[in-house]
Parts: sequence; structure tokens; C-alpha cells
Amino acid sequence: MSKPDRRQTETAALQDSEERFRLMIHAVKDYAIFMVDPQGRVTNWNEGAHRIKGYDAEEIIGRHFSIFYPEDALARGWPEHELQVAASEGSFEDEGWRIRKDGGRFWANVVITALRDDDGELIGFTKVTRDLTERRRHEEALRRSEERFRLMTDAVKDYAIFLLDPAGHISSWNEGARRIKGYAAEEVIGKHFSIFYPEKELQRGWPEYELKVTREQGRFEDEGWRLRKDGSRFWANVVITALWTDDDRLIGFTKVTRDLTERRKHEEELRGSEERLLAAYEEVRQRNSELQNFTRAASHDLQEPLRKLTTFADLLEMECGDTLDEAGRLYTERIRQSAERMSELVSDLHSYSRLATPQMPLAPIDLNRVIDDTLANLQVLLEETEGRVERTPLPNIQADPIQLRQLFQNLIGNALKFHRPGVPPIVRVRADAATGTQTSQDAVTITVADNGIGFDEKYADAIFTPFHRLHPRSEYEGTGLGLAICRRIVQRYSGTISAHSENGNGAAFVVTLPVAASDKPPVSTQYDDETAY
Repeated sequence: MSKPDRRQTETAALQDSEERFRLMIHAVKDYAIFMVDPQGRVTNWNEGAHRIKGYDAEEIIGRHFSIFYPEDALARGWPEHELQVAASEGSFEDEGWRIRKDGGRFWANVVITALRDDDGELIGFTKVTRDLTERRRHEEALRRSEERFRLMTDAVKDYAIFLLDPAGHISSWNEGARRIKGYAAEEVIGKHFSIFYPEKELQRGWPEYELKVTREQGRFEDEGWRLRKDGSRFWANVVITALWTDDDRLIGFTKVTRDLTERRKHEEELRGSEERLLAAYEEVRQRNSELQNFTRAASHDLQEPLRKLTTFADLLEMECGDTLDEAGRLYTERIRQSAERMSELVSDLHSYSRLATPQMPLAPIDLNRVIDDTLANLQVLLEETEGRVERTPLPNIQADPIQLRQLFQNLIGNALKFHRPGVPPIVRVRADAATGTQTSQDAVTITVADNGIGFDEKYADAIFTPFHRLHPRSEYEGTGLGLAICRRIVQRYSGTISAHSENGNGAAFVVTLPVAASDKPPVSTQYDDETAY
């Protein structure tokens, strides 16, 4: 092939390549790609430029590219500045507001590249523009959200809330952290969070363990001793949460710390009180058992000599009656009477010792009177809570009145105490005939129901365990023994007690007790206003 033919072939190939490149650029729709001459006038226009900026090619070619810039950018000569930098440095990149044909603004990423011929002469510029309005909107929303979160956490004073980088170095610090730990932000940012841990925890690698578990499980919670800036200790509740990007890359941790020193102190004091109470309870139980054993033994041992005294007095009168004068017969009668009185006294003492046992026969007790006495004792609580107690007619119960008062004072007192905030408590006491009981006696079911906060049904049996609590002591007072005492009292009479509830829908305690033989249990669900307190 001759040299002229080769040059023609190369020229044709170059023209073909340029045409394909032009067609490719023209077809791009997500980028505005166009050229401007050295003075900044638009010389060509692709489909992406039409879509982003709104101009047709015939409307824009030949016009200066500064028409895309807002007034403030024009006032400071920004279009000319962009071309000067691109001409001197080869390219220029920027982000800022630009103007569409309809006057609407969009956030643009702009790359301007200088074009030079083989001799280095500037022949124009290419300008590639991307519409990043949506990205900026998301970034701005995220920035505002982060700013609101920062302001919120900075304002929190009762919690130490701060960020850690993936290695455990502190990267943010709120006011609560300063108040609890004692460090100012400039003193602690950049340091490793292990500075808050006692030497014992550092030796066993506890800070590193916390981060390891958080990385694996996403969250870690712990309570333990931590150190303030001045070296003093405080009891902390710590929650650490891992922070991940959308592509599962760990970028750090949030750490929230609460100072629970006072709570721990109160819990230890209460634990000590409970232990002392348990010890006292066990001592009383032991002494009561010893007293019962002593009384039982004493009554048995004393009855025998008393019977002999009576027998010998009878024999003396039978065998020597004729020889006894009036004084002798008087003394014999007094011996018999004294022995009988002593026998009755021992028998009564033995009966008294058996009052705590369920086998002890007891007199019928009017349950209406018991409730009257109970409500009188609870009058202050009724007034404080604006509570009301409604009841049906109640039967006679075969039990000890003191223990019955204690039983219903616990149940009604709890119903008044565990009321919903702002809602006056209403307590209903109802009697029904008992069914399915395992006792040979007639029995009655007494239901004490309320409209209070209720509890989770899964704890219906556990709440009768001594010292088992479902609510914090800071919210509701009590030792945790009330319902355990109720169960013990009911069990002494071979009765039953059960609890039923749904969270927020009140609670009902159902007690089955033996009724007096002459008293049939009333069956009623209607409440008389005259029996409401």
C-alpha cells in the first residue's frame, strides 16, 4: 500500500473512531457531557445534558456556559475562575448549586478538563456534570439527624454516652460522661476507654473482652466497678453497641454508662435487712417450735399427776370418808377442785399452742366483720389513693380472726397500692360457692379483684415466693413477704390461693376457705352501693 493510501486509511479510521465516540457520549443520559470553546461558549451537547439541565442542543450551543450558575456564583466570577484553573492545571473539579432551564436548582459535581492540540494550544474544554441532588439531600438529612443526636446526647446529664473507634479509643464525649467520670472532652478524646477500669479488670483483659463480645453479638451489657478521674470508684451499668455500615464494616461502638452506686448501696442495705429479717424469722420459728414442743410435752406430763391427784382424792373420800371430819372432807374437795382447774388450765394452754396448726378446731368468724376491721385499718391508704372497695355479702369462715384480718389486709392493701397512675383503684370482694375442692368441709371462694397494673400471668405462682418482687422497690414499697404470708395463712386451713392477671388489666386473687357448718356460702356478682367504701 502506498503512503497516500495509508494516510487516507488512518484518517478514515480516526474519523470512524471519533464518530463512535461522539455517538457514545451523546447516548449517555446520567451525565451532562459537552464541550466549550476557550471563551466558554458551548460547542456541543449530549442527551445527558438535555435531561439534567433541560436545554435542547439548538437552544444552548453557542451560549456561554455561565448561564448554568446562580447569581452569587456569577457575582464572584466563578465560571471564569473554573476555566482559568482548568487551563493552568489541566482540570478542575467542584461541587455546588447549578441552574436548570426552568430556574430550578440542582447540586452538581463538575469536572472540567482542558483540551489542547498537538502544539499545546488551548482549543477548548470538556465539562462533565453529575446531578447529585438526591445524594446531597440524603447527606444533609443525615447531617441534621447526626446534629440533633449530638445535641440530644450532649444534653443528657444522667448517662455517660460516647463513641469508640473500632480499637476502643474515645471519639465523642457528652455532658453526662463529664459529670459521671469527671473528665472534660479534651482530656479524654483519643484515649482508650480502658482508663475507666480498675486494675483487677485490666489484668483479666475485661475491656478487650467487652469489645470482642460486642463485635460477635452486636451488644454487650455488664455491671461492675469503674473509675472516675479522681480515682474514686462507682458502680456502673454499661451497655456497648456495635456500629456497622451497610456493607457490614465495623466503624465503632456506642457506650452508655449509668452510675448505679446509690442503687447498689440501697440494695446491699436491703439485702442486709432481708438477711436479718430471715434470721429473725428463723429464730422466731425455732422458738415457736420449741414452745409448741414444750407445751405439748408439759401438758402431757402434767396431766398424769393431775389425774392421780384426782384419783387419790376420790380414794381418800371413799375409803376414809367415815373417819374424816368436816375439815378433812373440805380439804379433799378442794384438792379435787384444784386438780380439775389445773387440768383445764393445762388443756387450754395446750389448745393455745395448737392455734398455729391447721388441725385446730376454730369458731365461726363473720367475714363481713373482718373486712370492716380491715378497711378501718386501711382508711388512710383508701383516702390517699381515692380508692373504693365493693363487696357482696360474705359468709362465716372457720378460722382465726387475727389471721383472717392479716390475709385480707395484705390482699386489699396490695390492690390499693398497685393501682394505675391517675386511676383511682376499685377493689371488688366477692364470695362464690367453691367447686372442685379437695376438703371434706363446705368451702367458699373469696375473690379480691382490682383494676390496677396487673402482672404477667407467667409469674402467677412465683409471686407467692418469699421476697419475690415484680416491681422495683423505688416504685412500690413492701418487703416481698405479704403474698407469701397469705399463702401460709390459707394453707393452715387446708385452703388454696391463686392469682390471675394480664399486664395493665388488673389482678384477681382467689382464696378458697372452709365455711362454718351452719353458714351456706352466698353466690352473687351484684355489688350493693351500701357495701362500698
